[in-house]
Amino acid sequence: MQSIGSDFDPWRSAAVAADVAAMAHAAPAAIAATRARRLAALLSAARTGTRLFAERLRGLPDAAPLSALPVLRKDDWMARFEDGVADAALTRAAVRAFAADPARIGLPLQGRYAVFESSGSSGSPGLFVQDAAALAVYDALEALRPLALDPQGAWRGGSPWTLRMAFVGAIEGHFASQVSVQRLRRLNPWLATALRGFSILQPLPDLLAALNHWQPRTLATYPTVAVMLAAEQQRGSLRLRLQEVRTGGETLGEAQRTAIEAAFGCPLRNSYGASEFLAMASECGHGALHLNADWVILEPVDRHGHAVPPGELSHGALLTNLANHVQPLIRYDLGDRIRVAAQPCACGSPLPAIEVLGRHDDALQLSGAQGRDVTLLPLALATVMEDEAGVFDFQLCQRDAHTLALRLGPGEAARRARCHEALQRYARTQGVRALRLLDEPDTLPQRGRSGKVQRVVAGGSRRGGT
Repeated sequence: MQSIGSDFDPWRSAAVAADVAAMAHAAPAAIAATRARRLAALLSAARTGTRLFAERLRGLPDAAPLSALPVLRKDDWMARFEDGVADAALTRAAVRAFAADPARIGLPLQGRYAVFESSGSSGSPGLFVQDAAALAVYDALEALRPLALDPQGAWRGGSPWTLRMAFVGAIEGHFASQVSVQRLRRLNPWLATALRGFSILQPLPDLLAALNHWQPRTLATYPTVAVMLAAEQQRGSLRLRLQEVRTGGETLGEAQRTAIEAAFGCPLRNSYGASEFLAMASECGHGALHLNADWVILEPVDRHGHAVPPGELSHGALLTNLANHVQPLIRYDLGDRIRVAAQPCACGSPLPAIEVLGRHDDALQLSGAQGRDVTLLPLALATVMEDEAGVFDFQLCQRDAHTLALRLGPGEAARRARCHEALQRYARTQGVRALRLLDEPDTLPQRGRSGKVQRVVAGGSRRGGT
């Protein structure tokens, strides 16, 4: 049996859980006061514990407003990885080597830290180190905040003692969702038989067969994956009797929600999180996402970095993680576009309701054998491009049922060859017939309405600038 490790402290977790439960019903003024106290503690720890923030905060008074601090951009932050962590043992080389080993997914780095790797949707991947204090916060928010926001709906998938959940996603890397699943299984051995991950990279018939055999009560996945599986459920090749579908990681549209709930005959619960902060927002019984404003600050800003008022859609969002002191994130450019509700939610929660327009890639329908369409999921395509071809800044645009255009911008032929080989290999495993790849070297990947590059664009779509 794996050791628990010091990434989990039961006393700390109990205290944080009590705080999370209490703050879900606190007055807005109490939430604001708690947030201000935690921000002051974070700034003090970052100033004294890291070289990066000692420089960035130099000359600023302790009482300076958050808006006076400079914006933290991922490329600059990753370039100074060692300067941005409060533990000298956390070198970029050591963390990257740990994240490169799939056998260590869910295990603690140095017996103390969790490591999340992000996708390269905004140009390059990130490495996020989470200490025990931050993990205790994420655990409590994920377990208790949905219960406070939607007491009846939070138990639809079953109690923790009867839970049988399938997570369908990219399980081959140290992505936040997969790390969390494996960490839960390690900390709670009884969950090892109740939680199981299924790879979206395997051939679809294999995935369907595995899910049919496992028969989960709850399906947790990304909206585009859930839509594809809903179509298979309607077709009869997937035969699940679900009590709940949980989605996150991508923008969920109302049409997608309707199709998923109709196919599976059960409610859907959405959430909002990222590698930078695992549990940013949970859904209430009225279908609104409520920001966990006691532990995370999310500033909606325009293209010039100025604050956007409630009710208006932002150009971007700046994240401040109040829980993690070992690798501080202060006014981090998250990239998602958000809208903070101008009025309180009808559910009565004191936590602000937000609308999120994050990554919005398309699933591709290509021609397969015997005239049957084959669905290629955007997250699977992105994982193939990143892990097998080593490319993070790209755009795939569908031209017809057999043809994809690849946009990488100027680059060496070897990089294009790796992309072609990886894509062709993956397409064959999925049953795509005679995939044709076109290079568009003179066209850079273009940003969609989320502010990020829409990396996978279906035929007829114009969100990615095609």
